[in-house]
Amino acid sequence: MIKRELYLDRIRPFIGKDVIKIITGLRRSGKSVLLDMICQEVNDMQHSIYINFESKKNEWLTNQDELYKYVLNKVGDSQDKWYLFFDEIQEVASWEKVINSFRVDFDSDIYITGSNSKLLSGELASLVSGRYVQFVVYPLSYNEFVQLNPDKSFDDYLKFGGMPFISNIINDENAVALYLEDLYNSVVLKDIVKRNNIRNVDLLERIISYVLNNVAMTFSANSISRYFKNEHRKVSTDTILNYLKYCEEAYLFCRLKSQDIIGKELLNVSEKYYVTDHGLREAICANNLKDLEKVLENIVCLELFRRGYSLSVGSLSGKEIDFIGSKKNEKIYVQVTYVMPNIETRQREFGNLLKINDNYPKFVVSMDPVNLSQDGILHFHIKDFLLSDVF
Repeated sequence: MIKRELYLDRIRPFIGKDVIKIITGLRRSGKSVLLDMICQEVNDMQHSIYINFESKKNEWLTNQDELYKYVLNKVGDSQDKWYLFFDEIQEVASWEKVINSFRVDFDSDIYITGSNSKLLSGELASLVSGRYVQFVVYPLSYNEFVQLNPDKSFDDYLKFGGMPFISNIINDENAVALYLEDLYNSVVLKDIVKRNNIRNVDLLERIISYVLNNVAMTFSANSISRYFKNEHRKVSTDTILNYLKYCEEAYLFCRLKSQDIIGKELLNVSEKYYVTDHGLREAICANNLKDLEKVLENIVCLELFRRGYSLSVGSLSGKEIDFIGSKKNEKIYVQVTYVMPNIETRQREFGNLLKINDNYPKFVVSMDPVNLSQDGILHFHIKDFLLSDVF
């Protein structure tokens, strides 16, 4: 496994500091491996405790009292700093209280992982307000994929996505498909259905299938409701919105709102959804290589998230800008398309960006093999864009 320096660089400044480090992200996206890497960075096994709560042998520690006694027995009356690593902490009942107790009762440096964005929405947020930092881990970037699979093509990444484990089986397409399908089922059943007590699993899966088939497309809960109505199924928009929220919380989907570029305000209109790993889309829809424009846009979206950008969809005089990325008071604008075979296509993709009257970087990303940069707007082949450090 490669070192995931993108995340380690962000975490290192907080090692040894009195803040709880919270690592979240999609199931099997590499959180546990990253936790191991942090443990190696700390390099103090004598004063480290590492517990994976999804392991059957640690099931007894999912009781907060048993966990507290176990750790306290290890620490004893030591005055040294102890490094605590807890993988999938949400398996522990009332884990917020025991984690806060460790922070208060002895000199500890705490790292926890979880597969839900609501990890901090409950009691821990109030107990340790201002004393935590959160890091979201995504599946492998194209750069990481290339490092692990130097003999594989961009088409392989387009089709299979970036879940770390598939690098072990990538020469067996059937095995990859089976693994991704199993992962999808785990996310749906464990992180969405079980956590939210969903009874209508069939409806949930139909909503997920709709979103997967319409990634990078603008739609609303009303659109999905009308789709089901055409199938003679009555589903309320509130139910659809709740199910979509549960999928977001499990890191299955990312949602982008629209932003008016001139007025700067967020618009109360339809939104766009992207899947956190496009390999899951292949597992369910089996058409990544047919829907290239959607998948390319999905890949760019996740790359921008990996690099720390907050994102919205731009709206300018009725024209759409695929991504407005904001980070540290800086912005970038990105348009993504499959290819630009004629002047009309190029005028559309570049023309939308040319209407933006500021000096922030603007990019057009496509599969075109030649550089089509013009008027200060940089054009990149998507592979070069994903491997570059220009943004």
